[in-house]
Amino acid sequence: MSDLKAKFETAAQDVQQLSKRPDNDTLLKLYSLYKQGREGDVSGKRPGLTDFKGRAKYDAWAKLKGTSGEEAMQGYIDLVESLKS
Repeated sequence: MSDLKAKFETAAQDVQQLSKRPDNDTLLKLYSLYKQGREGDVSGKRPGLTDFKGRAKYDAWAKLKGTSGEEAMQGYIDLVESLKS
């Protein structure tokens, strides 16, 4: 496993141990960076109007379209590190 992937996996575990729950915007950013880092560009159909949470997650992830997996992983790691302090 590459060093970046190892740090990414560690950050994914660290985020579960945060002393304070991040705000919704930060949670969406974490979600979108994680998904982009793990799966690449968003795929599938955008959730319907009544699925507010699913739609927000989809839209946040879609904003990262074209971002490389490595960039997304590093962004995720950096964001988790900033939340730990």
